[in-house]
Amino acid sequence: MATGTPRSSVNRYKVPLTVFLFIHIGLLRGQQYVIPFKAPSDCGAEDFFDISSLSCVRCGSNQRRSATGLSCICKTGYQTLTTDKASITCQQCPADRPAVITNGFGCIRCPGSVNDEGKCQCPPGNVLVERDVNGNLLEEASCEVCNGNSLALSVPNQSGDRCERCQASFINTSCVCNPPNVLAGGLCFPPGILSTNVNPSVNYAQLKFSVQSAWFLKNMYSSSAACLVFSNLTACQALGNMCVMNMHSFTGVSTDACGLFNTIFRSRAALSSTQDISYWRVNLPWLYYGDEPGLAGRVLQTDPVPIGFSFRGRNKNTDIKLRAAVYNVRGEFLRWEQVGGGNLQLCPETTSKQAAAFSFGTAYRQSCDLSVAELLGTHPEPLFYDVFMDLGGGEKRKLLPLPTLVYNQQYNGRFINQESMKNWYLSRRMFVVDTLSGREKSMSSLPKVIRVATSVKIRFQLVPRTQEGQVFPPLMTVTYRDVPITDINTQTVTTTFAVEYEMDQNEARIKTDTALGVMGGIAVLYSLLKTVSWKRRIASPLIDVETMVKFLLFYAGDLANVFFAVTVGTGLYWLIFYKAQQFVSVLLPLPAQEEQFVTYIGCAFALKAVQFLHKLVLQVSIDVFFIDWERPRSKTSRTVQAAGEQKRDPSPVSIWRTYFVANEWNEIQTIRKISPTFQIIAVLFFLEVLGFSNLALRDPWSTLQRSSQEYKPSYSLMLRYGLAATLWLCIGLLQVIFFTVFHEHFVEDKIRQFVDLCSISNISVLLLSHRCFGYYIHGRSVHGHADTNMEEMNNNLNRESESLCGQRGLLPNTEIQTFQVSLTNRLRLQYDRIREQIGRRHGPSRLIDACSANQFEQRARGYQTMNHFLGSIIDHAHPDMDYIVKDKLMFERIIGMEFLEPSEKSIFYNDEAHSFSDVLFYGNEATLLIFDTLFFCVVDLGSQSFVLAAVLTCVQQMIFRLIRNTLGRKNLVSKTLVDERFLI
Repeated sequence: MATGTPRSSVNRYKVPLTVFLFIHIGLLRGQQYVIPFKAPSDCGAEDFFDISSLSCVRCGSNQRRSATGLSCICKTGYQTLTTDKASITCQQCPADRPAVITNGFGCIRCPGSVNDEGKCQCPPGNVLVERDVNGNLLEEASCEVCNGNSLALSVPNQSGDRCERCQASFINTSCVCNPPNVLAGGLCFPPGILSTNVNPSVNYAQLKFSVQSAWFLKNMYSSSAACLVFSNLTACQALGNMCVMNMHSFTGVSTDACGLFNTIFRSRAALSSTQDISYWRVNLPWLYYGDEPGLAGRVLQTDPVPIGFSFRGRNKNTDIKLRAAVYNVRGEFLRWEQVGGGNLQLCPETTSKQAAAFSFGTAYRQSCDLSVAELLGTHPEPLFYDVFMDLGGGEKRKLLPLPTLVYNQQYNGRFINQESMKNWYLSRRMFVVDTLSGREKSMSSLPKVIRVATSVKIRFQLVPRTQEGQVFPPLMTVTYRDVPITDINTQTVTTTFAVEYEMDQNEARIKTDTALGVMGGIAVLYSLLKTVSWKRRIASPLIDVETMVKFLLFYAGDLANVFFAVTVGTGLYWLIFYKAQQFVSVLLPLPAQEEQFVTYIGCAFALKAVQFLHKLVLQVSIDVFFIDWERPRSKTSRTVQAAGEQKRDPSPVSIWRTYFVANEWNEIQTIRKISPTFQIIAVLFFLEVLGFSNLALRDPWSTLQRSSQEYKPSYSLMLRYGLAATLWLCIGLLQVIFFTVFHEHFVEDKIRQFVDLCSISNISVLLLSHRCFGYYIHGRSVHGHADTNMEEMNNNLNRESESLCGQRGLLPNTEIQTFQVSLTNRLRLQYDRIREQIGRRHGPSRLIDACSANQFEQRARGYQTMNHFLGSIIDHAHPDMDYIVKDKLMFERIIGMEFLEPSEKSIFYNDEAHSFSDVLFYGNEATLLIFDTLFFCVVDLGSQSFVLAAVLTCVQQMIFRLIRNTLGRKNLVSKTLVDERFLI
């Protein structure tokens, strides 16, 4: 028999066991650990906060919570017997020794009174002695008087447990500061050196009130007196810091911080200066440059910095090295510190992005909102910075002081640093956050006001005409904001740190204005020439209001071209020379300096819009007429209803050829030499996909792709415009070349196809863009007829291709079919009389429907009359309205004006360039391309978005194309009598 467990028994327990294990594991995995939140302030008077368990724990018997709340101490009158890492034991002192010694580990009898903590208390000038020289605890403590007389000259120390030598200012014959000497700040000063009636107020000019500062009240007199009498270095620095906290401001009161500093400064005039700098007096901090008129200009724009900056090459140097001497509010020197990494930049940011501020040529600007509560926590006391530029030099390293311009500084109530440079009062020391001077009652109370540097800006100015990248001493501009404290948890302060670069733009501005003036003058002459040409073409010798308006319209277009050429040239100049330079010789204009440039762009766009609308109106109001050369080819019999007999009349000529030509004309009205859709897509591809837009950033680098971890400066409007306009024009020009050279020769040329269509359809087109000037397309078929079947049409085309018939030109044996026509006044008058018959309506409007049939017949007869009249003119059938054919002179083609006036005969100028496209979008590509460029750039400059500019440009093109098609269609229907229903 088998001795193993039966198989059925194993299976019986397998499933329940598995389920139990899964449930148990699931419970372990799903368990959450939750503890109650407790803070030290939540613990009671007999509890302490256990930092291990993060909870409140009850103190032992005869114990109470310590001042920190993190441990327990014995109650008053109880001594500590034992202590270990976790607990203490307290025992009450006996009645004969009721006081606890200083360290708490014993009891003693006091010689005098007991303080609130249950310890012995000695009178002033005495020290408490609790042990003998061997360290044994005495039965009774004693109070020993420190000998303040010579030779001991001792006083109790700050803890009151031993005697030490008194401060040097007291040492004369004793350690007592007896009247009339003045005791202040623990020092004894002789009488009369300074008035004790100092002004400890801090003026908050933005809020229009002052605060009696607790810090100033405690330390101002002692610091100024110690600086004046004892030349105490930290006292002088502390007094200077108080002047800095008062915005370096001077008033008529000589007892405020800056007044006292200035008094001491003048008293040091006879002594030597520090570092051979006359404004830096011995033992004093360097706060001011001086108050001579025009001193700021001499400091900032006289001597360049003795180092040069270069963007490329072996001598590449783009590092701006700034160092700061850091002092605390008590005047103690703390350290030398590299500027950067958060000392002057309050906004939290990555190290790499903060370091970009000190890369020469990169326009840096970082702004953020900071919580007032956070500022109070991180800046309990202000730190003061004397900033220098490190010039290098190895072991003989040199430092260049950075002048500081405090915008809030006042001089007798005037904000002098907000005026012109000649009134500036340059200073040196600065701070970032001051939460101390606004404390009014005590230094531990919440401040009434805090002062924050909301704008710190370092500006570099390039030396004019430098080729070695030299700059003048950089200027640090600081703007402070006075923030009254209301609710520190909700209040925020906006702060900005910026580094700017500028150069003198007067020369560039003069060159730009000169170019505008010269080219604007040429535009005036060209517009006058256009106006004269227009007067000739309308056959009007009078100068009237219409002439003046026309001149202004012509001048608007030409002046727009001037503004456009100058602005694109300027933008391209800055783009090339700034981005490609090795040694720094040019710097980009500041945003404020670009305002005039943006104004020029706005003028160019507005004027170009006027020109575009003017041309649009002209194109939708031209006179158009299709001359049908087709004649009846056979006779047919038809019944005349009036007589009831048959009569043979010519069969009517088909109108379908005219409708077909009219449809083709309607379709080519808005074709262009470029593809607008491709233009927009290509520009966006280069700018956004390939990263060409990064070339417009305010830094000297030409890299197209930027990492998200890098700092990305703002865009220069001038570079952005120059880049976008140049790219738009280049792509447009390449398209024009492609369509003109390749597409129109090998794929499709709609303009020449239209001329061919006219010849095949046996229809000529007369276009009058002016009263006596226009264009003629000679479409008379060389085969005589176009109303024919397919076989005959094919035979005619074959004969023409094999030169078995005449040529298509107006003159015999010529191929020229397109002409510019200059008509005589007589011919135009006759044209107008016939045209009036076509457009005339008889009777009031309410009767129009009743006689519409008669009106149509009248218009049809007028159409036939016009067709016959113009055909007879072409055939020289009217000697009094004849014409001649000639070539235009080269100069006539250039200036767009005819020298000969058609007095007796009209003049047909040979026009192989098909200039009849001037009445279409096709012939005005330059105007359309510039208008689209300006529209795209204006939208982009306003929105700083190439994508939005592209979308709106596309919408604009669609809208104007629709307007041109709609109005052109109506004009075509009105002028040619083609039924609108047949225009598809």
